[in-house]
Amino acid sequence: MVCACLPATAQATQSAKLHVGFTPDRLGFPTTIAIHVQVTTPHNHVPSPLMALELRYPSTLGITVSGLGITTCSQSRLEYLGPESCPADSYMGHGGVLAEFAIGAEVLKEEVEVTIVRAPETEGHFALLFFASGGTPISAQVALPALLLPAPHAGSIDIEVPLVPTFPGGPNVAVAELNATLGPRGLTYYERLHGRIISYHPTGILLPDQCPHGGFPFTAALTFEDGSHATARAAAPCPSGRLPSTRGGPERSSAWISSPTRSDQAA
Repeated sequence: MVCACLPATAQATQSAKLHVGFTPDRLGFPTTIAIHVQVTTPHNHVPSPLMALELRYPSTLGITVSGLGITTCSQSRLEYLGPESCPADSYMGHGGVLAEFAIGAEVLKEEVEVTIVRAPETEGHFALLFFASGGTPISAQVALPALLLPAPHAGSIDIEVPLVPTFPGGPNVAVAELNATLGPRGLTYYERLHGRIISYHPTGILLPDQCPHGGFPFTAALTFEDGSHATARAAAPCPSGRLPSTRGGPERSSAWISSPTRSDQAA
């Protein structure tokens, strides 16, 4: 059975597509970035397993100063206790992965939920963890470490993708699609104020006041287990208008919460 599944991946030649969008898409206004990476192969073969993904984004998008990820969650805590054990203020986004592997001529697929949290700094660099949790047919919980690194005229999110075996002696799981959002959409943070805990939505990634000609450029560079590489480029369109900026800080809600603030060091 192992031998039967190898040709479907060995003959695959990977290429990639990238799509990026903003919600809301207004210059000078905090936003959530939505990223979609798709890996394609001829004849619908299973792609070679992904080992690394480098996403370059414009330097004008200040992810590290966005007000997201004001606390951290360690990789060991995430892997042993799950994302629900991490501080709410460490969450930076969500997403999903479409995983594939072949058994003979049959291609099995699984949609895996992804949670993105801030991790403790690594060698002085802003760090993230992409936590993927699968159930059927592959039961696995995997943390993907990522670093925000400087690049010429850009920033870069470098993600390490560990190999996940399907079964002993079988092929590793391949990534066919990755969807991820970075920003305040769907996130709630907590802050202690005058002895009470209030909930609020973090500010998010602030779009600059001006859009570069042709839109905001992004690049995805992928490295696969078979030694091949693929590159995809996309430009998020220039927003059609501008709303007043909320540079003064995140908007707090009026809901009062009685539970204590959580931290990675607790428990």
